[in-house]
Amino acid sequence: MTYWYEGPLAAFDTETTGVDVETDRIVSAALVVQDAPGVRPRVSRWLVNPGVPVPAGATEVHGLTDEHLQRNGRWPSPVMFEIAELLAEQAAAARPLVVMNAPFDLTLLDRELRRHRASALDHWLEAAPLRVLDPRVLDKHLDRYRKGRRTLTDLCAHYGVTLSEAHDAAADALAALEVVRALGRRFATRLERLSPADLHALQTAWHAAQARGLQAWFARSGTPETVDTSWPLRPELPAAA
Repeated sequence: MTYWYEGPLAAFDTETTGVDVETDRIVSAALVVQDAPGVRPRVSRWLVNPGVPVPAGATEVHGLTDEHLQRNGRWPSPVMFEIAELLAEQAAAARPLVVMNAPFDLTLLDRELRRHRASALDHWLEAAPLRVLDPRVLDKHLDRYRKGRRTLTDLCAHYGVTLSEAHDAAADALAALEVVRALGRRFATRLERLSPADLHALQTAWHAAQARGLQAWFARSGTPETVDTSWPLRPELPAAA
């Protein structure tokens, strides 16, 4: 029997102008599809001219400058359409989609679709829902008492996954996919009887509990920050950009 973590997986990642899902923009994205461990993945890449300046801090992270994006990037509208179409294909094929910190990337994509296509991500998923696997949520639930940070770089180090080019969308997507495979093997006795659809539903509750715990920690430390419990997509705000 082939368990889900040894079968076909896809992974999605973005690079952006910042960390605010309501106002920031996608500057690059990648979808990686791998039919089995060790099989050469199929990679779709997009480079986007966001139509707004890219802050220097964002460029320091991913290396994409205004000049490069204006010269080589495509307009957002057709790119967002293509991404949504390919994600819908993964959903229709019941292929699990790995997204590290899914509420960020998927919400940002949803806002870009609303901005440039006047349609939400859910529109593309009416025929079949995504089955999202978020390595951050899975790792925090399955190994909750481990100390240290849980960024993609940290998870790669912990699970022995090579991250060749951090903050390149395709490299990050592939690394997140490999982390999920490694995580599945390490916690096989707890995961092998659960389907990706089961795990999608469970992660909704796990993320909410993790968010409430972080919110409580912020309250104790006097940090004025609000943590959203929604997963894998944040609800639209009335005043969204």
